[in-house]
Amino acid sequence: MGLYAAELLGPLPADRQHPITGGIEQAGSCNLYRLEPKPELSEYAGRLWIDWGKGFRAWIQRGDRVPKPIVELRRTFSEDPFPGFPALILDLSQIETIPASWSAALSSTRGIYLLSCPRTREQYVGMASGAEGFLGRWREYFATCHGGNVGLKSRDPSDYRVSILETVGTGATVNDLIALEVRWKAKLLSREMGGLNRN
Repeated sequence: MGLYAAELLGPLPADRQHPITGGIEQAGSCNLYRLEPKPELSEYAGRLWIDWGKGFRAWIQRGDRVPKPIVELRRTFSEDPFPGFPALILDLSQIETIPASWSAALSSTRGIYLLSCPRTREQYVGMASGAEGFLGRWREYFATCHGGNVGLKSRDPSDYRVSILETVGTGATVNDLIALEVRWKAKLLSREMGGLNRN
């Protein structure tokens, strides 16, 4: 949480890559701002926890318009410890707000994951095989709501729950991951029992 002064610089002057989704933002499609941290709340950095309400995914919050209750004020800055891969359960909407140490662990590890839809109770088994590991793959879902998967495209967007089924070492090949993914699909019947896997 931070307090910033925002100076409007004007429309985006040239096409650029979106910093989160990787897509292209076209010139003039949005405004650019210069953000400058203000010192008024600097002593609370990493210590003050806010209830953002229903607008928690918005890139800006206006505390002067809608009250934002304080949930916790910690004595010192500390991140919650990483729970470990087997115990990790997150909603996709939490991906961009997890502690830095969690992001580092998830982006450096590949393997098999499970997406679950809390609304429909459907499941999807997938593999994270890219350079950014689990975190990179989950960011695709967060940005697109389907990650390019046919089964997910056929459903209304959902705040899927993500968890890790199995991790692999650095020596594992894509073929190794494909074999593990097939095994987990069979174990969880994610194709046969109304699951979201289509292959």
